Amino acid sequence: MTERRLALLATLALLSVTALWGSTFFLIHDLSDRVSAIDFLAIRFPIATVALFLIFPKAVSRLGPEARRHAVVLGVLYALGQILQTIGLAHTAASVSGFITGMYVVCTPLLAALILHTRIGGLTWLAVALAMAGIALLTLQPGGFAFGYGETLTFIAAVGYALHIVGLGAWSTPGEAMGMSIVQLATISVVCLAGAAPGGIAVPDQGGDWLAIVYMAVFAGAFAMAGQTWAQAHLSPTRCAIIMSMEPVFAATFAVLFGGESATARLLAGGALVLSAMLIVELMPRRKVEGEVGHIAV
Repeated sequence: MTERRLALLATLALLSVTALWGSTFFLIHDLSDRVSAIDFLAIRFPIATVALFLIFPKAVSRLGPEARRHAVVLGVLYALGQILQTIGLAHTAASVSGFITGMYVVCTPLLAALILHTRIGGLTWLAVALAMAGIALLTLQPGGFAFGYGETLTFIAAVGYALHIVGLGAWSTPGEAMGMSIVQLATISVVCLAGAAPGGIAVPDQGGDWLAIVYMAVFAGAFAMAGQTWAQAHLSPTRCAIIMSMEPVFAATFAVLFGGESATARLLAGGALVLSAMLIVELMPRRKVEGEVGHIAV
């Protein structure tokens, strides 16, 4: 398969992953009335780990020591992002949290340039600006926000997600994607269990809640992590971040279709801006100087 076709397949895979993530928002919103966010994470990720391990039982054993070490680092970054975003959400509005979390779209090219010495071109920065404008329309309410404790934690989470994207771009290879995904999920599970354990983990007592958690663990957890890890072996970190900025667009779409929300002008305009950003990075010339990844020594 040619490099261009592989890149197209990776783009479609990452877009599918982003759609899976977007499908979870209205489910999590409903579940949060009965299960705390940290308990949800402590239940979701162990199920995801076991599911992917059962499907690819030999994948971890094929990893070398360096790949396992890289996967642990990536898992810690992702887990800290999840926990800090969850804590921050308790101290700021959900719309503000969504916007600040989306700032990983800006942080990713900056960190890629700093850590991987990647040259980011003008078209890419235009796409980043369009994506952030779209995320702002999709998430922020009139009046903006003040930067306080919750916003600071959420921004640190966004930086953690950006570092995860940059790290995957540098370390992921197609042959090791499944093994690295399992180790990442196992690491996330350990960190989330450690965060939830002091207060005790409350498990759901309704069958519908368990169905939602299993869906989010297996499809939006295990399969999504595997898809992202494989896709990032073929795409640059900045390109991935802009594609992943479609998450709030999918979240809004699923909320309208299944969550009873209305399609507003702000939603349509924000979605159009994010879609424009993704089309720019997908249709612009594939210059090696734009988004080629280097290597992080760990």
